[in-house]
Amino acid sequence: MDRERLSGYDAVIIGGGCVGTAIAWYLSRYDIRICLVEKESDISEGTTKANSGIVHAGYDPLPGSLKATLNVRGNSLIHQLAQQLSLDFRPNGALVIAFSAEDVRTLEGLLERGRRNGVPGISILSRSEVLSREPNLSPGVQAALFLPTSGIICPFSLAYAFAENARDNGTEIRLREEVLSIQAAEGGFDVRTSRAVIRTRCVVNAAGLYADEVHAMAAGPGFSITPRRGEYVLLDKSEAGIVGSTIFQVPTAAGKGVLVTPTVHGNIMCGPDNIAAGGKDDLSTVGQGLAYVMASAARSVPSLDFRKVITSFAGLRAHPDSGDFIIGMPVPGFIDAAGIESPGLSASPAIGEMAGSMAAEYLGARRRRHVIEERKGIVRPASLPMEERRRLIASDPLYGNIICRCEEVSEGEIVEAIRRGAATLDGVKRRVRAGMGRCQSGFCMPRVMEILSRETGIPMEDICRNGEGSEVII
Repeated sequence: MDRERLSGYDAVIIGGGCVGTAIAWYLSRYDIRICLVEKESDISEGTTKANSGIVHAGYDPLPGSLKATLNVRGNSLIHQLAQQLSLDFRPNGALVIAFSAEDVRTLEGLLERGRRNGVPGISILSRSEVLSREPNLSPGVQAALFLPTSGIICPFSLAYAFAENARDNGTEIRLREEVLSIQAAEGGFDVRTSRAVIRTRCVVNAAGLYADEVHAMAAGPGFSITPRRGEYVLLDKSEAGIVGSTIFQVPTAAGKGVLVTPTVHGNIMCGPDNIAAGGKDDLSTVGQGLAYVMASAARSVPSLDFRKVITSFAGLRAHPDSGDFIIGMPVPGFIDAAGIESPGLSASPAIGEMAGSMAAEYLGARRRRHVIEERKGIVRPASLPMEERRRLIASDPLYGNIICRCEEVSEGEIVEAIRRGAATLDGVKRRVRAGMGRCQSGFCMPRVMEILSRETGIPMEDICRNGEGSEVII
């Protein structure tokens, strides 16, 4: 197959999750030509699309590790960027709860670890203080580690914000383009994709679950990524308020365990478990795993009503054999940002900063004189005061036409999502939540398909959920 030959790029970033887009966001501040390549149909289609959405405080990683350093730095950056990039973020705080004297001793160790990692405001609360803060927790709670800088975020909003701001500053984003090989070439590398051969001076590997394979293309075998699957259940908004903080149990060797948390959009989420996946595309959920998630969550919050579950889903962790993030330059001009499992979402802006700085230094890049620092989110009429909402609808009647009743999403929002790059049902759903509510798109999907077809010119029978092979109409 003939491929377009593209040259003149200073940096090619492979992977469009929260890490790859964060690197693009950071590098777009430099006067260089950047291209981000993603094999899926949209940004945020891999690990970023299915995780806990927690901005961790940084109490858990081993002191001195990249996970610890970048978690705390990333947490701080997300707080700073929330308004600047219109992130769906809320600093709700977190509690790690103890049920026994042994658990309390573990909390004391985590308190010391968190302090060594530089986590601000960390402390241990007594039983009465915990139950005063969260009265619906189990009466068996003995104490809790309090993490005031922890927060909740919509992970898609983070990746979209980074990508849109990077694009505003000149970054080219190429979707549905899989990297097939990387070869040394004069002045850098030839990145051969399913559509083109791209000449670049520098390559940044942010390929998530496939980062070990991309690394091997340029630098030979170096590390391995093992997929670990985590299952979740999402409860209806009728359960909002049962907890206000993110609730963890004392961690084990298997990880932070099953959490109970509000989401930024008003649901309650429980999960994940942590089991071996059947492959790098295994997003299956099984009854046994979901039963374990619900039983573990009920130990923390006994009054959870699992009759109100509206959906379940699974996500995959990119677990590295090193046990820590892998960020470095194994060969000149090729940079890894690999093995990014939890707390990767929290750390992503700091990873962007670190890996982006490596690339900028290697390229001898200069900062741009004029940088667009802010990104405006899509306006949400349902969140506006009534008078503002009336003015918005008067200026554009599409904002008065409700398409998704569960989430009160208007046609104007869907059109704006499409103009920002959504070309699939999931692309619309993740940007504006059409189909995220109680009926899980049972009512609104045909109307969203009609709008997608009208705005993009894609025939109705070719409209996909999330890429080729997921067409809705057969």
